[in-house]
Amino acid sequence: MDFNFFINALEARLTKQLPGRSAQLKMASMARIQGLINFIQPDNAVQSSVLILLYPMNTEIGLVLMRRPDYIGIHSGQISFPGGKYEDDDKSLIYTALREANEEIGIDPILVQILGQLTELYIPPSNFLVTPVVGYMPFRPQFKADPKEVAAIIEIRISDLLNKSNIQKKKIKLRHGLSLKVPSFFIDDNIIWGATAMILSEFRIIIQETGITEP
Repeated sequence: MDFNFFINALEARLTKQLPGRSAQLKMASMARIQGLINFIQPDNAVQSSVLILLYPMNTEIGLVLMRRPDYIGIHSGQISFPGGKYEDDDKSLIYTALREANEEIGIDPILVQILGQLTELYIPPSNFLVTPVVGYMPFRPQFKADPKEVAAIIEIRISDLLNKSNIQKKKIKLRHGLSLKVPSFFIDDNIIWGATAMILSEFRIIIQETGITEP
């Protein structure tokens, strides 16, 4: 797939109406869907953002994720986008996403071109209201992970995201020893679920709507 063609088509699509919550819910657990019944988003939700960073990767197009370290907390060991909460000194949520990507995986904000944003997503366990920011670099980044926040950097290909055989239900372990079978993207033995999978679900549909297809 030609990288510049892909980026131009994606940028044009992001100027139009987004698929929204219905696209996100395609990768939500039944518990999450049931929790939305009569749900009212709290006024004190913490504004935050994540970066969906695209770049050429050999003959394909790459997208970077990261695995959180194991710790005592709600997102221990999970796979996520680089990102975090809006700080008072941040100029915008785009700035937040770029700052966090720099701090967590060493991305130079100056080198990132912003294409647009996806539908915001509320994450009940952390009370975060997340805005996904889409950007690209014209070359593959040299990542530098912060070991305090990142256990591993995970690169996936857009072709993997579009491949429907990679959408599977997987059993994951929750806190307190509980297990739950959830919709996930199962790519290179990585189980991508929860909010990250919901964001990727909308992004996947947006890519499909550009008319660009992969196996």
